Amino acid sequence: MAVKTHLDLNVPGGAETVLLHTCCAPCSSAILECMLQHGIRPVIFYSNSNIYPYEEYDHRRTECVRYAEKLGVEMVEDEYDHEAWLRAVKGLEGEPERGGRCLQCFRFRLGRAADYARAHGYPVLTTTLASSRWKSLAQIDCAGAEVCDSVSPGDNCLDNACGQVTWWQQNWRKGGLQERRGEIIREMDFYNQLWCGCEFSMRPEDKEK
Repeated sequence: MAVKTHLDLNVPGGAETVLLHTCCAPCSSAILECMLQHGIRPVIFYSNSNIYPYEEYDHRRTECVRYAEKLGVEMVEDEYDHEAWLRAVKGLEGEPERGGRCLQCFRFRLGRAADYARAHGYPVLTTTLASSRWKSLAQIDCAGAEVCDSVSPGDNCLDNACGQVTWWQQNWRKGGLQERRGEIIREMDFYNQLWCGCEFSMRPEDKEK
C-alpha cells in the first residue's frame, strides 16, 4: 500500500501554476505527485550547471524527463554552463557541505530559475532542493528570497514586498513525502545518486567511476 502524504499546501497568492526548480528525479518525485494531487500545475525547470561531468548531468536529466512524461508535466531545460558555475563558486571550492559554496550554488541556480520565471510569467518559484536532508533549508530559503522579488510569509531574509516572482518557502521533507519518495524511487527504478553532483562534493568511490 502506498504511503499517504498529508501535507497542506498553501501556494503564495493562490497561484495555480508554480515553477519548480528541480535538481533530480528522486528529489522531485513525491513533490510533483503531491502538487498534482492538490490541483497545482507544476512546470519543471531543470537548471543544474553544478553537476559534473556532463555525462552525470545528462543521466539525471534523462530521469527527470522520464518522470515528467509519466506524469504529463511540462519540463524546461536550462542551458548547461559548468564554466559559469565554476566562476560563481570560485574561492569556495574547499568549503564543506552546507558551507559557503552550497549557498553560492543555490544563488546561481535559483537565480536562473527566477529570471526564467520573470521572463515567462510564472508568479511563484520553489525548489526540490528543500527535500534533501543533506542540504540546509536556511541556505535554500535565503538564496531563494534573494533572487526573487518577494517571499512567502515566514521568511526573514527579505521584506515581504510585492514583486513579480514570489519565493515559496516550503519544507518538502514533511507530511510523509520522504517515505513516499522512497516508494516512487523503487517503483520507477530511478537512478538515485548519493552526492549533489558537483566535483567538490564527490566521494572517492564516485571519482573512480
